Amino acid sequence: MPFNVPILLTWLRVVLIPLVVGVFYLPESWLASYHKGLAATIVFIVAAVTDWFDGFLARRWNQTSSFGAFLDPVADKLMVAGALLVLVQLDRVNAVIAFIIIGREITISALREWMALIGASKSVAVNSLGKIKTTAQMAAIPMLLYYDQLLFGLDGALLGSWLLLIAAVLTVWSMFYYLKKAWPLIKESTEKMDQSK
Repeated sequence: MPFNVPILLTWLRVVLIPLVVGVFYLPESWLASYHKGLAATIVFIVAAVTDWFDGFLARRWNQTSSFGAFLDPVADKLMVAGALLVLVQLDRVNAVIAFIIIGREITISALREWMALIGASKSVAVNSLGKIKTTAQMAAIPMLLYYDQLLFGLDGALLGSWLLLIAAVLTVWSMFYYLKKAWPLIKESTEKMDQSK
């Protein structure tokens, strides 16, 4: 396993995930509800920043690696899944929306693994639709963790809910986009495998 600053930042993100979830289980005598939400929001934002920063540094310093390419998306998905599960438990996110987002991540991860096996990884590379979905999702989650008024009197809970709904719609859209692109290659690969038997 290589060890450099980008991978260290990715590991830091993995370590921060239990803090986002665990802070809500602290006794009220230790931390009031408002401060739990604030603490979880800050930790989540720090984790999200490391997500951008580790990729930037890996490319800038030419420290990209196969292990980093594996660990980075795993850390991202764990971070989002952990936050969504705690938001479902807090009744701030509908379980169906959380299922759609988490289910899509599992499906696309499996699809990318399959495409890598048949040498067609580029067909399911991240596109602009996926990036917009991720942006909406990463903006919504801290708002729902904070669940209070934002600057200029904006309702963070309402805005976060709408952004997550948009993210869920884009999640389904992007999933079908990737599946549509990959299906002919999967079908061709399956036919070749059947013929070789």
